[in-house]
Amino acid sequence: MENKPQSNGMMKENNAVKKKVNWSGSLVLASLTGALGSSFLYGYNLSVVNAPAGFIKKFYNETWERRYGFSVDEGTLTLLWSITVSIFAIGGLVGAIIVTPIVKFFGRKCTLVVNNVFAVAAALLMSLSLLAGSFEMLILGRIIMGVDAGISLSALPMYLSEISPKEIRGSLGQVTAIFICIGVFTGQVLGLPEIFGQESRWPFLFVAIIVPSLIQAVILPFLPESPRYLLLEKHNRTKAEKAFQRFLGKDDVSHEIEEVLAESRVQRNTKLVSIVQLLRMRAVRWQIITVVVTMGCYQLCGLNAIWYYTNNIFSESGINRETIPYVTLSTGAVETLAAVCSGLVIERLGRRPLLIGGFGSMIVFFAVLTVSLTLQNTVHWLPYLSIVCILAIIASFCIGPGGIPFVLTGELFQQSQRPAAFMIAGTVNWLSNFAVGLLFPFIQAGLQTYCFLVFAGICFAGATYLFFVLPETKNKTFNEISQAFAKRNKVTLEMQEMNHYPGEGKSSEGQESNFTSSVDNGETKKGIV
Repeated sequence: MENKPQSNGMMKENNAVKKKVNWSGSLVLASLTGALGSSFLYGYNLSVVNAPAGFIKKFYNETWERRYGFSVDEGTLTLLWSITVSIFAIGGLVGAIIVTPIVKFFGRKCTLVVNNVFAVAAALLMSLSLLAGSFEMLILGRIIMGVDAGISLSALPMYLSEISPKEIRGSLGQVTAIFICIGVFTGQVLGLPEIFGQESRWPFLFVAIIVPSLIQAVILPFLPESPRYLLLEKHNRTKAEKAFQRFLGKDDVSHEIEEVLAESRVQRNTKLVSIVQLLRMRAVRWQIITVVVTMGCYQLCGLNAIWYYTNNIFSESGINRETIPYVTLSTGAVETLAAVCSGLVIERLGRRPLLIGGFGSMIVFFAVLTVSLTLQNTVHWLPYLSIVCILAIIASFCIGPGGIPFVLTGELFQQSQRPAAFMIAGTVNWLSNFAVGLLFPFIQAGLQTYCFLVFAGICFAGATYLFFVLPETKNKTFNEISQAFAKRNKVTLEMQEMNHYPGEGKSSEGQESNFTSSVDNGETKKGIV
């Protein structure tokens, strides 16, 4: 009984600490600025080419005729347009592959800042292509913009996961998904005929890319680097403490420093691992499989198919074709609202329920949509049911599968493994993106409205895997998450610690001594082998 008041007092103190560290000004500004010049641009470039598609194809035809004296045939024009759209994913794959050495050399924050060079260069190429009479400039700009997206979609979640307290790591991580949705919605709005959706104005859609890039390039340098990166990879305790103090909004960050040092002692080393080393580590085998499954399902769950059918379904519902672009804005609005709701509830409900529930809801609505599309010519009100299903599928996706895969990739791996893990996740993401763009027309031609059953099957497979394999990561440290996978990986905790760096001959005591001597002085004095 005597311990009860003390226990209550400790609980109040802990709650007070949580409230104090939750959302500092620097933390909010870093997340918003980082996302504005990164995931926002990714979403924007997914939708920005849709509205001016007819004008751009006309530009391609006129350029071809001016050069060769005859109009381009329909097959070549379709090929050029397909390359313009899909080449974005190839650039993204390149960006995902090169991100590991970049974040190691520049750090997380500086990578985001330097990455704006790609965005500005791409914006200039695409916006000036009409003036220069060169459609090659537009295609090249799409490739470079893809590289920017590939880098940012790995560096941003990495940065956010490392600067946020574990109590709000999920909510802050959802900023990536929220800004992707805002970017898609912004592209839809700016593409309206009253704004830039006109033949003479479509280049301004690409000029607009420069604005968020410049905002990020101006503001982000004044915010701290990831304190985990500073402490574990740069071995600079002084800068790491200052970064923690700014992000957490408090002076005493000894607990956070010790938590990071505890992670380093478990790893026994802070040397970054390569992809090959990571794939050979038994201690992270199921973490890698989980990331591959979630990222694969993120792209293959059928949302791209929904965008393909949207205009046709709206038209079948009796909506005037001139009005459809405005009605389509409802999809972007629902997407954004669902992503925001996910960010608000993720720390209460956890990652598992949102992921599994999101995929589960998509299965149900895909099934209903298949029935309604198949029978829509027999029952007059079924097209309206199809619209409801489309909005429900988009909402289900954005509540869970749309953002949590990025959060999980940052949570399932230790500091030294994270860059390689994000490279694997990014590669799967962009390859899947490219595969959907390449294969979906054939799937749709062969199965017609039944193509949605394929995506329902993918969602079912993903939900089943996550139900049996994924532990809840809410409010857990990175060490606790690793320990949750230890049994499934069939390794003891000691084996798990040693497995981080197989073949290292140095004793853990010597390594820990070297690490401590370097961080205590705020600079690297001894190398860690």
